[in-house]
Amino acid sequence: MSIQIVAQDLLADGKKTAGDIPPVLFANLKTLYQNRADRLKKLAEDSPLDGYLNFAATICDAQQQVLETFPLEIDLSAELQKAAGKPPLDCSLYPRTSHWLRLLDALIAVLKPEASEPVRAVLERLEHSPNLQREMMATELLCQDFKHVPADKAPFIWAALSLYWVQMAAQLRGVGRADYGENRQFCPVCGSIPVSAVIAASGLRYLHCNLCESEWHVVRAKCSNCDEMEHLNLWSIDDEQATVKAESCDDCGAYLKLIYQDKDPQADAVADDLATLLLDDRMEDKGLSGSGINPFLFPAQ
Repeated sequence: MSIQIVAQDLLADGKKTAGDIPPVLFANLKTLYQNRADRLKKLAEDSPLDGYLNFAATICDAQQQVLETFPLEIDLSAELQKAAGKPPLDCSLYPRTSHWLRLLDALIAVLKPEASEPVRAVLERLEHSPNLQREMMATELLCQDFKHVPADKAPFIWAALSLYWVQMAAQLRGVGRADYGENRQFCPVCGSIPVSAVIAASGLRYLHCNLCESEWHVVRAKCSNCDEMEHLNLWSIDDEQATVKAESCDDCGAYLKLIYQDKDPQADAVADDLATLLLDDRMEDKGLSGSGINPFLFPAQ
């Protein structure tokens, strides 16, 4: 992997990467979920997807509340030492503690009182599921084996897992170190995949992790999935000034949404991706497949 997470003292020369571009940006836990909830509610005002966007917003509100009530304190210095160029919080290998289950139960407790009858029924089934079953569903989601996890339970399980991973990422006390190289399609912090890419105010492109919410730099001239450069296309529903576009690659047949925060600073990697499902439909009509996964919309396999 060409971006590595290392202990801060290993960057003694202060150099972050070639060209001094920050390779990795960690999430701001103070504002992450509240800003996302606000964005989802705003996008819902003029959307045919208003019901689902508001549903996603309630989960984000609950994540913010649980984050403040059940903080995670953990020493991850050993994980940095033994990472050896691999993601220190590899989601397919990292041994979870029971804290993530505590977060899941807390999310359920926050969501149940105001939930609709169908959603409350799902929450109660999940609440009373044996921990072994919940652990198995979590593992299957993290390993992208989505077909074995009921679609109605997946967003809640992932919301708890994301809360767990984003808090660990915030406590890594590491920094990104970039070397010249390829293969940046996976998160250097946890090994998961992006939900979308954001174009920052600086014009730089960062892929946004769908699990630990970290962002990592990938140059705009390359396909974010296969690194090819020659056959890239940009698509939008409205016009060239759209806040959300899709970048497709003819070489690998994949596409990923681009969220232009330089055009709208309030745009969010998860919320704006979810609100533009019509663009996904158009891309799939062209025979292209998305290389990202939104935590509120897992693919059926």
